[in-house]
Amino acid sequence: MKTLLLLRHAKSSWSNPGLADIDRPLNKRGKRDAPRMGALLREQDLIPDIILCSPTVRARKTAKAVSEGSGYEGEIKIHADFYPGDPDTFIETFYSLPDQIDSVMIVAHNPGLEELLYVLTGESARMPTSALAQVSLPIDKWFELDDESGGRLINLWRVKALT
Repeated sequence: MKTLLLLRHAKSSWSNPGLADIDRPLNKRGKRDAPRMGALLREQDLIPDIILCSPTVRARKTAKAVSEGSGYEGEIKIHADFYPGDPDTFIETFYSLPDQIDSVMIVAHNPGLEELLYVLTGESARMPTSALAQVSLPIDKWFELDDESGGRLINLWRVKALT
């Protein structure tokens, strides 16, 4: 059994219209929300074995804040092809993971994350910024993962619903 955590980056800033999309930082709300999701990971005992992240500034800052808030001490691995990201790209990335890794968190973007959630579970769900989905995968080896693996959406947390 493997666990996949899908985290949409925290709210980003549009205050500098001259910045390229990939360079947009987090805004004030994003800087507040990302550590809250890290604390949630810690509280739920869901600290991943590895974090895979989009190369955008907002995703990298989200991953860093979440990792600090959760107590994750591993490396955050940046994957250039996670921007913008699509289900096939994400799934292909999993194939190269060692099988002793049981829990993976992806920090990336919509619509790719919502599409991946649907492909793996058959469930459609809205993932606003900072949303975190927990997916259970009935596989023993990452190369077994495909769109017919029968993943199950266990939880979907939205930061606005947290108290």
